[in-house]
Amino acid sequence: MLKADAPRLIALPSAFTVLALSACAVGPNFKAPAAPTTDGYTAEPLPAQTASTQTPGGEAQHFAIGRDLPGEWWTLFGSAQVSELVARAMASYPDIATQQAALRQARQNLLAEAGNFFPQISGQGYASRQAYNYGSILPGFPTAYFNNFSAAVNVNYTFDVWGKERRTVEGLHAQEIEQNFELEGSYLSLTGNVVSTAIQLASTREQIAATREIIDLEDKQLGVAKRRFELGVRTQADVLQQQSALDAERATLPPLQQQLAAAEHQLALLTGRTPKEAPPPELTLADLKLPQELPVSLPSSLVEQRPDIRAQEAALKSANAQIGVATANMLPQLTLTGSFSDAASKTAALISPSSNAWNLTGGITQPLFEGGTLRARRRAAIAAYDQALAHYRLVVLQAFQNVADSLTQVNYDAQTLETQRDALESARASLDLIQKQYDIGSVDYVALLNAQQTYQTARLGMVRAVAARYTDTVALFQALGGGWWNRKDAGTMQGLNHVSSGSP
Repeated sequence: MLKADAPRLIALPSAFTVLALSACAVGPNFKAPAAPTTDGYTAEPLPAQTASTQTPGGEAQHFAIGRDLPGEWWTLFGSAQVSELVARAMASYPDIATQQAALRQARQNLLAEAGNFFPQISGQGYASRQAYNYGSILPGFPTAYFNNFSAAVNVNYTFDVWGKERRTVEGLHAQEIEQNFELEGSYLSLTGNVVSTAIQLASTREQIAATREIIDLEDKQLGVAKRRFELGVRTQADVLQQQSALDAERATLPPLQQQLAAAEHQLALLTGRTPKEAPPPELTLADLKLPQELPVSLPSSLVEQRPDIRAQEAALKSANAQIGVATANMLPQLTLTGSFSDAASKTAALISPSSNAWNLTGGITQPLFEGGTLRARRRAAIAAYDQALAHYRLVVLQAFQNVADSLTQVNYDAQTLETQRDALESARASLDLIQKQYDIGSVDYVALLNAQQTYQTARLGMVRAVAARYTDTVALFQALGGGWWNRKDAGTMQGLNHVSSGSP
């Protein structure tokens, strides 16, 4: 489980950068904003568990406050097909590869900048051959040829007196962590989209099946109305009314079929395939199990668990480091330059003490007048930090809103399903009664049509209510962070530098 006091930074790839970050530098030292002190997500306390309904997908869900979310939360739905889709998506969705490459780029940028802590050494070598025609001055003398070989080693080192490089590395390290949590957020978004789309596909498929059953029922009713019209028991208006009801119901089928096709195409995209290459899964709502134990993290842990909050916190730290960089640019810069050179007419003589030279130069540079540029840049860095801090607070508030919305949705979904089940039972009983009354001629055809439409609406509403319970459970798991800290995703810092305590 992720601890509130867990280390907030993953170890840098090399020890010298860690030492650099720990040294003193100008500018403010970063301190993460305090987490909200609230002890709950909603204004009114939620019940210990939701309502239950005697129907598949109607089980009561228990809010397990303080429990940790498993890393592979989608397995809680008990579907091997869904787990297979998620695994394929995590391995094949192109955006994941994009984010992984961005993380590798951020890491290499960090390592490149960390190289500035060491002296920069370069080597140079020259070789030349000259000819001098003595015959033009002294007739009879031959042309003379001269070889010249030289080699030099140059060393440059800038002393990080004020911590400019340390703050720069600190900022790049924060950018690496920010990109890491952008990647974790992409994994969370991807897995949530796969499971939600699979649920939508199953729901739409059942709505299509229910609609076809209703169409068959109304088609039979049309046949009955026609026969009764031929016998003179019913009027032409009754036949036309039933034909209109049948046509209206048939018109609802193509949009549902389009929704099903769109869900199938979306799953193909999320799993890194074209629609033609990805056969749609034969999934129904009955193939899913509603998670009855819902792990709900404590509010004090949410800021540690949400990838978007962790990414924004890293962006805030990067902005804080830039204040130090801008401050250091206003102060004197101390450099040391040295060189060692050698020249000779033969390569073997290059190492001769009589042919070498060296120099060592120290320099200091202090900005005297730059038209206010450096001060303006420092004020801009402070403003950028203030902007990042305000955005961080917004992201935190939105995260708490997401969890509160999801918790209440899960609770009210259960109540909606319960009332929808009652409505379906009432509509079925009413339709059976009115059908019998219509058969003996005690009610008109309008009453029967109204009863049929009520039943149709309740039937489809029942399917949607069941699907909503699954979908909003997915939304709750996403809002709580998705349990990434219990999973080592490929390419992430969690996977590469996993801390044994299980904390990031």
